[in-house]
Amino acid sequence: MVTLEDIKRAQRTIERVVHRTSLTQCHVLTELTGNEVYLKMENLQKTGSFKIRGAYNKIASLSEEDRKRGVITSSAGNHAQGVALAAKLFGVKATIVMPRFAPLSKIKKTKEYGAEVILHGDIFDEAYELAKRIQEETGAVFIHPFNDPHVIAGQGTIGLEILEDLPDVDVVVVPVGGGGLASGVALAVKSLKPNVRVVGVQAENVPSMLASVAKGKPSVVDGKPTIADGIAVKKPGELTVELVKKYVDDLVTVNEDEIADAILFLLEQAKVVAEGAGAVGVAALLNRLNLRGKKVVVVISGGNIDVNMIERIINKGLVKSGRKIFLDTLVLDRPGTLKNLLSLIAETGANVISVMHNRSTKDVPIGYAKVELELETIDEEHVERLKKTLVEHGYEVSIIG
Repeated sequence: MVTLEDIKRAQRTIERVVHRTSLTQCHVLTELTGNEVYLKMENLQKTGSFKIRGAYNKIASLSEEDRKRGVITSSAGNHAQGVALAAKLFGVKATIVMPRFAPLSKIKKTKEYGAEVILHGDIFDEAYELAKRIQEETGAVFIHPFNDPHVIAGQGTIGLEILEDLPDVDVVVVPVGGGGLASGVALAVKSLKPNVRVVGVQAENVPSMLASVAKGKPSVVDGKPTIADGIAVKKPGELTVELVKKYVDDLVTVNEDEIADAILFLLEQAKVVAEGAGAVGVAALLNRLNLRGKKVVVVISGGNIDVNMIERIINKGLVKSGRKIFLDTLVLDRPGTLKNLLSLIAETGANVISVMHNRSTKDVPIGYAKVELELETIDEEHVERLKKTLVEHGYEVSIIG
């Protein structure tokens, strides 16, 4: 088992390599939840996530003979980058097996750190199986992403930093996938401050740690795809399950909409870029944790989110909040009718993003044209005013979103 002394030793090992990330009070979450909320900004860590801590500590523990054999691992992206950078710093050859659908930004950065990248499988667990086969064939040292004492100790240094920066913290909220981060942080925090409550957060679509703790042993959960790809682990490790059972007070899950909303909330309200796994703690704080008057630290574990995913989340969030709508209506197929419609919309204060004008589809009567509009609006009340205005002027309106 990992001990507090292991984590303290890891802190000395990595202190000249990793950033000591800031513990920043988030005023908007503080006001919204009635707690004093701080964010542990591991999204600003080297490689964009906490994973460099455990990866560097593990490779530092290897003998020179082991390092000459090279290292291999599997990862959805963040551990890949952590191992790739740590291996580069030690001059060690690194091979990383990543799922085929890992974010392109994570694949690209892993290669830029000098690692050989092999894409295999749809999820982490399939990449893991291939990595283990390659390790047996080549004799390289396998750097497990979570079920390894040195990796767990490295991740646990986050817990030490939290207590050093905020000694009177009441609650620490941490993402959970395979459990390396949660078990390390919880061990450090609970060993020094047993009264601090540690809450682990999983994606509802892959609640493998929750199932494993309930059964008392590592259990497989097939699950569903999740935007929190960094914690999409079907089966946690034996070591992490035992540590989570011992040191984590509560495990909660958040759904995909809550994760997406948390990403958008952090981006828009707190000016923080977080990936899906990095935002689950905020999602839990906003939707699952009934806290009031507490000093709460939420670990933002990573910020490696693909810009295309950000665009999709923003667009969906805008539609959900009534700030973007898709509107259909019919106009007479005559000169000037489209202009009249657009002028009326402009008078309501809505902004036209795009227009599709079609008279040929089978659902459009002869003599008419279907107009499909993408509009920028202020809020749901504005949308209702817009719809009312158009109906009063004789338009039949269908608002898709």
